[in-house]
Order: sequence, then structure tokens, then C-alpha cells
Amino acid sequence: MQTLTADVLVVGGGTGGTAAAIQAARRGVKTVLVSEFPWLGGMLTAAGVSAPDGNELLAFQTGIWGAYLRELSNRQPEGFDHGWVSFFNHDPRVGAAIFADWVADLSNLTWIHGQTPQAVLRQGLQIRGVTFQDWTIWAKITLDATELGDLLALGQVPFRWGWEPRSHWQELSAPLSLEDPADPTYVLTHQYPVQAPTWVVVMQDYGAGGCAPEILAPPAEPANFQDFWKGYSIEQFLSYGQLPNGLMMINWPQCGNDYGVALDRLVGAASDRDRYLQAARWHSQSFARFIQQQLGRRYGLAENVFPQLPEHIGGGAFALHPYYREGRRLQGVTTVCESDILPVASGQVASLPCNDQGEVSAIAIGAYPNDHHYPNFKLALTPKSLRWGGRQTGTPFAISYEALIPATVDGLLVCDKNISVSHIANGATRLQPAVLGVGQAAGMAAALCVQLECEPRSLPVSQLQQALLTDSTAPAAVIPLFNLPLAHPDWLTRQQYYLKHPNAYPYSGNVPRLAGATKSASKQRSSHYYEIVGQLSQLAPQSYRLCSAELPECAVVTLCPVVNQQLQQIDPIQSVGLAGWFNRAGRWLRIESLHLLTPEA
Repeated sequence: MQTLTADVLVVGGGTGGTAAAIQAARRGVKTVLVSEFPWLGGMLTAAGVSAPDGNELLAFQTGIWGAYLRELSNRQPEGFDHGWVSFFNHDPRVGAAIFADWVADLSNLTWIHGQTPQAVLRQGLQIRGVTFQDWTIWAKITLDATELGDLLALGQVPFRWGWEPRSHWQELSAPLSLEDPADPTYVLTHQYPVQAPTWVVVMQDYGAGGCAPEILAPPAEPANFQDFWKGYSIEQFLSYGQLPNGLMMINWPQCGNDYGVALDRLVGAASDRDRYLQAARWHSQSFARFIQQQLGRRYGLAENVFPQLPEHIGGGAFALHPYYREGRRLQGVTTVCESDILPVASGQVASLPCNDQGEVSAIAIGAYPNDHHYPNFKLALTPKSLRWGGRQTGTPFAISYEALIPATVDGLLVCDKNISVSHIANGATRLQPAVLGVGQAAGMAAALCVQLECEPRSLPVSQLQQALLTDSTAPAAVIPLFNLPLAHPDWLTRQQYYLKHPNAYPYSGNVPRLAGATKSASKQRSSHYYEIVGQLSQLAPQSYRLCSAELPECAVVTLCPVVNQQLQQIDPIQSVGLAGWFNRAGRWLRIESLHLLTPEA
């Protein structure tokens, strides 16, 4: 058994843990990151969900999330515009390489992989470190970044697992009762204590006339996938998670590879979890086989996308581990509930979270519709979306620092999907960009606690916010504002102003009378990029259609606030010049610039 001592120990190399370790080390403290797998990034890479959701608007592309998108743009010359499920579909190998390079650049960050936590070193109410198979690591601050909140159980830190009734937090989307068999959600809440994970598989289009190897049947009972494309065309199904070079990410919730059988096994004995994992992996293999049987041998398993690891059942075409949407959730100083993520009445953003001292406690941004996954069930949720930039997007909200801090235990922060959040609100906080933001905030908080010699609960939130906003490498927004991208000259002063004057925060989400707006010109110029002229029609508010000689008739969308404002001011039919990226799968042109043409032009 080897021993290490660190300022900050991050346990788990997922989305939040990777961001936390990078941020803590960049802040200058001695950091150790311990992961099970040799790929960092979790949902974005090792779990194969390289089609991130939420925080897609330019103003929300800040911090490590924004830096990740910019680096992806540099490293993936084929561009992002392959599938329609996300604006940023990318090869998970590229993402894993980015995170590995960022970690390698930090001399004060030690990364150990191939280890899982075995015990938490605790003295009274203080977490002191963690033991692994081959290591004992002592730390001043420990971060639980495991996919399922494993340190919470090992360290006897109070946590939640499962649903809460409506009376608990007065959440409108929560069931009235968890115990009444007459309640229409009774079967749902008992069959699925948490959202169903998905074991992602990457398939390959071998081209017309291609003959992929047959996908073998796993030793498991075949599932009923018969209606998996109901409501969609085969082309829509094949293109939704399309990646560069003919790869297809299969993460399909409708009669697909979501797997929700006996989910309590995930937090049971190690042997129970192993049995769940094997069954989930076989379920995904069965789905891939069914797709091939239905659509022919043009489609097969991709090769060598994920590393093959001894004694692991992922690798090759199959992600290294499932895409976990939910696990154990901390009982924190405060809990993010449905009311915290929903827009205020007649507004487009949620109210800013405040602590007991009346200070704004926002440290990360989420922007996604509330989305829950339960095979064969559809949960009615309070809507939280709006049309912006010609399409539907999630309304934004801020996550409170106190949701990362245990209610009673010191020396510990959480930084993945295990934050203190209700089961209902988890459907909006669990997405990749939001978790990257939570991880960055947790890593910064841990570093500040070391430097100030204080516990996380004693760290002034204003110092944490200032550190995030002024970080020299990846400054991160903490206040959601639609029309204030990072490149705007007033970005920092406006963020700081609303932290100090929360009553002035505009519930439209737009800074009033904002001058000097800057357009963002992306460096990415893939084969999908076009500079064209055409006739732009406004079909309805925030709905636009382009007719041009160069492209098929398509929708026009944007992520840029300046262009969004321009679109809202065009005539019902207008001659325009546009520049942007055409997404054939989604039939849209994502534009970064727009100018009106005179009749003479």
C-alpha cells in the first residue's frame, strides 16, 4: 500500500471530477485525481455521450465548458454538424485526449487510474482522505466525483436515493404520494427509484454495399425493441447521434438502450452492481444487433473507439461504463429543487439562489429543459423552455454553492450528479455542461479552502465567485444572461454587478441597454461552413426558413445573441447574406453572422 498526501483529493475522473482536479491544480494547490478508467471526462468521453446537451448558447459557453468547445473546434476538422441531437457532436476519443493533455500540463496534478475507493478516512465529522486498492491518500479537502456518489456511502455522509413526494419541497412535478397504490405514479416511482442509465454503443456506417461483421446475440433474454423508431424516420434515427467519419452514437431512449431493471443493484453489494452492469451491457448489445437485423449489414459495431481493459466489459464499440443520469445525492446545506430551476412568472430565467446571509450563492449555470428517462413511462414535468435563436432551448438557472457542501460533515465537497438536488430537479442539473461548471466551482472552492485554511462551509462565496469570474485560463460565468457572451467588454463588470445587486437582475435574462456588443467569429471552418445569400422568411416568432441556391430549404438558427436580435427584426421575407454551418441531419443552418441585402445587391 502506497501513501500520498495532497492538498486536494478528487475521487472520480468523470465530467465533474476532471474539471475539479484541473481547476484546483491551476489555482496552485497540490492535487491528486484518482479514477477507475484511463479516460477522463465521464459522460463526455468514457460513457460515450459525446453529444452534450444544454448551455449551448454562446453566452453560456464559459469556463472549462467553453474552453472544451473551443479546443474541440481546433482538434476536430470535420466540425460538429453531423447529428441533430446536439450542436456539438464529436468523437469521444478527441475529448479524452483534450482532458488528458490538460492534466499532463499541470505539474502539481497527479493522476492515478485503475483504482476505486474502498474506504473513507474519517475522524469524527471530518473527512481526511480515502483508501484505494493500492493507495492511501490523505488530503485537506476531498471531492466526491464518483458517478454514483460512492464516497457518500463509504464515509457515512447523509444522502438521498429515490423520489420525494410533493409535500417534501412543494414541487409541482413530484408525485403526491409514494405509498398510495392508487396514485398514477406509484408503479413508476417503485420500479425506477432513479433515472435509467444507458450503456452507449457506437455503431459504424460501412457505406452502401458494405458488409459489417454480424453482431452476435448476448447470453440474455432479448428485449422488445420493435417500436424504437416510432414517430421518426429511419434516417432521423440513424442521424440523431451521428459523429464524424460514419460513426453513430447509440443513446436512444425510446424502446432502445436505456436500461432500468432492478436499479437498486447500483447501490447494493459489489456483486449486485456487477450483475446490473453485465445486464445493461448485454441489453445494449441486443439493441445494436436488432438495429443490424432491421437495417442490414451496412451497419455494424465500430472498432477501437474505446480502449479494451482487462476485467472490464466495456471497450471497443461499447462505452467504458454506463451513462449514469442519477445516483446517490448529497444531503447538503441547501437543496436545489424544482422551484430553483423553473423560470419566474412572466420571466425567462430562474431567480438567483441566495444563502442565509442574503448573498447570491450562484457558482454554476445550467440551461436545459427538465428531462427524465424511465423506460415505458413518461413523467409529466413542468415546462422550462423557450424559443430563442430560431429554436427551442432550456431556460437557464444558477446552482448554489451550498448544494455542494454536506449538511454536517467537513473536509468534503461533491462535484458531479451527486450534488444536493431533488430527484425532480436532477433532470436539469445532470447534463454535461452544468456538471463541468459544478466541477470547476468545486475545484476552485477546494483550492481556496486550502489557501485560506478554512472549511468549505466557511469559505466566503463572494471570494469563490470572484475567483471563477477572473480565472486566468477559463473564466466562468455564474449569472445567466442571454445577451452577455464572454467576449463582451462589459462581461465581468455586469456579472459582478448582479452578484451585488440581485434585485436588479432582469428576469428577461437580457442586460438592458447593453452597448458595444461583440460578435463571435468561430475559427472552425469545416466542410459544413457556408457563406451564402438567400431569402429569409419569418414563419412565426422565433421560427425562420431559408431558401437559397446553395442549400436545400432549411431552418435558420443561431447561438449568438447579436444575430438572435437581428433575426427578430427582419421583415417577414428578406434578402440576406448569412454565414454559418449547415447540419444536414437537422436541416438547419446555424449562423454566426447576418446582413441585410438591398434590392440592388
